[in-house]
Amino acid sequence: MIQLVDHVPAPDEKLTAVRQTVAAGGPAANAAVTHRHLGGASTLLTGIGRHPLAAGITADLAACGVDVMDLDEESTVPPPVSCVLVTAGTGQRAVSSLNATGRQLPVPGDPPALVTGFQAVEFDGHHMPLALAVARAARSAGALTLLDGGSWKPGTAELLPWIDVAVCSADFRPPGAGDRLGFLREHGVGWAAVSQGAGPIHWAGPDGGGEVPVPRVRAADTLGAGDVLHGALVHFLPERADLGSEAFTRSLALAAEVATGSCASFGTRAWMGGEGGSCG
Repeated sequence: MIQLVDHVPAPDEKLTAVRQTVAAGGPAANAAVTHRHLGGASTLLTGIGRHPLAAGITADLAACGVDVMDLDEESTVPPPVSCVLVTAGTGQRAVSSLNATGRQLPVPGDPPALVTGFQAVEFDGHHMPLALAVARAARSAGALTLLDGGSWKPGTAELLPWIDVAVCSADFRPPGAGDRLGFLREHGVGWAAVSQGAGPIHWAGPDGGGEVPVPRVRAADTLGAGDVLHGALVHFLPERADLGSEAFTRSLALAAEVATGSCASFGTRAWMGGEGGSCG
């Protein structure tokens, strides 16, 4: 739930929002919607359940063309809801969410079946036991594996050796590590990058490193820009066997252009041509 406000309320203050939009969200869902919007096929592996709120999430993802594998389809627990306040004029956002706290998805007995036929599998760091099992299966199947490193989470160190491409935010801080790119490479990641909002994206790979500039835009809402970056990156990257420095940096630049464009409008979907949280 995203609301546009004149300012973030002070303690005990009530205010009326300027606008509101509601949509299925979260890093993996937003990336899947982005990838589908750009012309790819997307499947979201998650847990939604059958609480009344779940019907809206499922319908929204279906309208966006995203298939869903629901590993918690019998759950009656309310799905996590993110409450987001976007400040008009600056695009800055304040977010409160449970994320996947307290919700453990089961690991199916046949993880390879979950990734059969997919060229790329992206992880957002949640549901770590499931992520580890799927990452191993994806690597064995030859699929490109990617990590959206929004922040450091328990189990991340065990996941990294199974990741081909990791793009992390400035909030991704491995314990005791000052050089994030070096840390990622030392832990088995082939291609690593760290985004810095409007600043350049720093990257490192097997044969070098550098910076990728980010286009400038007057931001109306920066919410979900990182998720859009990852969904677009999956779309532009070649298959794992064809990945090199030129392809990686070109894909990062194209993805950054899409992500920057998404910041020029309110909500996570308006840049696609949709209104009120819908897909265009």
